[in-house]
Amino acid sequence: MSKKKKKARNHRKNEITKGIFTILEKSPNKTYNYKQIASQLGLDNTQDRNQLIKRLGELKQSNRIVEEERGKYRAVESTKKYHTGTVDLTGRGNAYIIVEGFEDDVFVPFNKIKKAFHGDTVEIYVYPRRKGKKLEGEITKVLERKKTEFVGILEEQKAFSFVRPTDFRMYTDFFIPKGKSGDAKDGDKVVVQFDNWPDDVDSPYAKVIEVLGKPGEHNTEIHAILAEYGLPYEFPTEVQRFADTLDTSIKEDEIAKRRDMREVLTFTIDPKDAKDFDDALSFQVLENGNYEVGIHIADVSHYLQPDTILEDEAYERATSVYLVDRVVPMLPEVLSNNACSLRPHEEKYTFSAIFELDKNAGIKNQWFGRTVINSNERFAYEEAQHIIETKNGDIPEEVSIRDKPYSVLEEVVEATLEMDRLAKIMRNQRMQKGAISFDKVEVRFNLNEESEPIGVYFKESKDANKLIEEFMLLANRKVAEFIGKQKPEKTFVYRVHDDPDEDKLMALNGIISRFGHKLNFKDKKSISNSLNQLLEDVKGKKEQNLVDTLAIRSMSKAIYTTDNIGHYGLAFDYYTHFTSPIRRYPDVMVHRLLQHYLDGGDTAKAEVYEQKCKHSSDMEYLAASAERDSIKYMQIKFMEDHKDQEFVGVISGVTEWGIYVEIIENKCEGMVRISDIKGDYYIFDEREYAIVGERTKKTYQLGDEVVVMVKDTDLIKRHLDFSLLGKHGQ
Repeated sequence: MSKKKKKARNHRKNEITKGIFTILEKSPNKTYNYKQIASQLGLDNTQDRNQLIKRLGELKQSNRIVEEERGKYRAVESTKKYHTGTVDLTGRGNAYIIVEGFEDDVFVPFNKIKKAFHGDTVEIYVYPRRKGKKLEGEITKVLERKKTEFVGILEEQKAFSFVRPTDFRMYTDFFIPKGKSGDAKDGDKVVVQFDNWPDDVDSPYAKVIEVLGKPGEHNTEIHAILAEYGLPYEFPTEVQRFADTLDTSIKEDEIAKRRDMREVLTFTIDPKDAKDFDDALSFQVLENGNYEVGIHIADVSHYLQPDTILEDEAYERATSVYLVDRVVPMLPEVLSNNACSLRPHEEKYTFSAIFELDKNAGIKNQWFGRTVINSNERFAYEEAQHIIETKNGDIPEEVSIRDKPYSVLEEVVEATLEMDRLAKIMRNQRMQKGAISFDKVEVRFNLNEESEPIGVYFKESKDANKLIEEFMLLANRKVAEFIGKQKPEKTFVYRVHDDPDEDKLMALNGIISRFGHKLNFKDKKSISNSLNQLLEDVKGKKEQNLVDTLAIRSMSKAIYTTDNIGHYGLAFDYYTHFTSPIRRYPDVMVHRLLQHYLDGGDTAKAEVYEQKCKHSSDMEYLAASAERDSIKYMQIKFMEDHKDQEFVGVISGVTEWGIYVEIIENKCEGMVRISDIKGDYYIFDEREYAIVGERTKKTYQLGDEVVVMVKDTDLIKRHLDFSLLGKHGQ
């Protein structure tokens, strides 16, 4: 069965499962046979009916539904009121419990959360659903704490202390008994470890385990962001010591085991401030007129060996974390910036994907395996872009990353231009197959020596970036295909991206219609094409960042898994991450598995790798959240120096407590509280994404241009508040 057919079958199975629960839960005390369920779901063909019968049997076996009498089923919820779920706390102290198999989250009011924290796994009692009402319940037991370490501000009393958490979802202070506050002083920002929460006391007990520093100081706040997500900012001494003792020299006996690529023209293209170069490209013209292009990736797995403390640390981190002013690497510097960095004029061990391409970018041959290279040159994206735009290798001083202008070898210029041409063919082919072109503008800061933001600029993807991107995508796709198509099927690590949620796309369509855009829902290809057209149409317009952000949010989240369902956003049936093992642990797993299968090894244990995939996906999410928080922190810091300035912004969000405004010129986002808007009493209109004046009927709607000034900046809570001066142009 093809992957597409398997994906379609799984999608249909999920639809039928959801339908079964919808019908049974609607009337929890009634029983239904398969014909009644099929009729209500509109299943009128034999294949769907057989799938329904099979699914009913499976759900009965797993005790998710009850067979009351032969062939008659009812919801298990009619007898079982207790369920296990995950807590999603709101800023107001209420919670929603996410229960697997439930269509709706279960609402739990503040007085029924039973001392649970955000992310905890809990047991809940679900009340019988009342007609037209949301599902409600109460937490009966905390089964597992999501985290036990929290960031907050210490407040000293005479005989004890309190720590006030900075996370807006934490509704309680921590009680710190005498002698449990360590070296912390009153007002310090600290990390506490939760101990217990006795039934008869108001606050949980904890102890201070780390002093981060004084609130508002730069390093204090950056370290606090990492601590809030449980991310480290330095390596344990024993791990650093182990890494420093690794033999990183290049040896002749190891070279003899590898394909020697040292004489082939090779170069790297990276950001100008990059310290680690984990990928390089090689290029040569073959005798038959075709091209041989090599994608060479640092061979991290040569140094990172299983069953070592270095391996354990890399797995736990699972990813490098990219904050505004620093990188928290997955691997110690001896590997990330030295042994595994493909620096020019140095011999390096690599793992390579090598392709023979014709002039139309058609793949004639491919090879995967371990290699050794010697990079001829290191380019910044700006330098490679200059070569592409001018067709010559004279790099001027304002573009050069060296101290002076210089000239690139003619063969490097020719290779860059030809690879750019091939990359554009490959990109065009992807787009025609339905890939989504997300070239979202990224906010970057110019920092001084004290890491203070002195300016904002926007990072855009140009031809040089896209050249590298296309060849990395090629390697990732072909490595995944090479393993994924083998028979019998082998366990492998895939990067998958499910189809977008149709409800979210419909909501997106409602928002973009206000700007004169619309999506085409005729079929999957039409959706992709109209999304691409939308992203192209908004370029340079006031609503670009808003639309880009909302379009990305309408997509499913890409994850790592051993269950390949393809990658919707890239329009690939097979995709993995092979190209960045310095900063992503899944790429290390991919290298190891690929080599294992190249050596003729048996299939690996799927359950072991699936667990590692889930951990890697979770850590990637935490790292991305920390990165977003660091950008927010830096935006607030930047806006502190612009308090007397008026800015034009776009309303980027509307809630019952206020409107969010994104400043057009620097993409900083803040909130205008509804209670601060003068001249009327404003009411939230959820359907219209607007707030409406009760007396004047004046509206402020998503996408409106408004004029704002900075009202308040809070670096500690990472809040930016604006005052609303009115609509722009009125």
